[in-house]
Amino acid sequence: MRSIMLLNAKGGCGKSTLASNLASHYATEGKAVALVDFDPQKSGLEWLSVRSEDDWEILGIDGTEQGMRIPRNIDVAIYDVPAGISGKNLTAMVKRADTILIPVLPSPIDIRAASHFIRDLLLVGKVSRKQTKLAVIANRVRENTLVYHKLEKFLKSLKIPFIATLRDTQNYIHAEEQGLGIFELTPSLVAQDIEQWQPLLKWLRNKRVHGAIK
Repeated sequence: MRSIMLLNAKGGCGKSTLASNLASHYATEGKAVALVDFDPQKSGLEWLSVRSEDDWEILGIDGTEQGMRIPRNIDVAIYDVPAGISGKNLTAMVKRADTILIPVLPSPIDIRAASHFIRDLLLVGKVSRKQTKLAVIANRVRENTLVYHKLEKFLKSLKIPFIATLRDTQNYIHAEEQGLGIFELTPSLVAQDIEQWQPLLKWLRNKRVHGAIK
């Protein structure tokens, strides 16, 4: 089973949106997908509750329940982790993941918070031993802005891959309202967004990324 975790200590960076859209992508590829929601706000499970029976199947799992288990038939588990996680809780959470994606917003506060969080994350045992692959994503971006260029410079300065830039668009909101991902919307309406996801999806398919899905 492939396990992909959306992680950042700062809230509001779009972890839940990215988690739901990743789950949507793999479901449309015919994979058996579980969305594991550790966030007390249950954004992922609420998104799933809106989905129609006719939509691609995604299993929702409440990660906060004791004894939580993922069925053996699942191909891909997407973990949506709450903000503010640190210390022993962070170490325990990282043990669950083959791959960690860190979304960062284009704001000075988010850049500083990401810098501190990534520094701490690189010291976690499984990450420091390179058993878990990390990458960062610039999220909710308006590219022709000064703050985006500052974010881009920061992300490129890191010692981990900067793999995608996703724009700030209402398409994600329209999809979320319907319990869908952008991969399930009319292709002509989301062509630019799908194109922006390609570097991320290509990186996830790379055989050098632990547990890559064929």
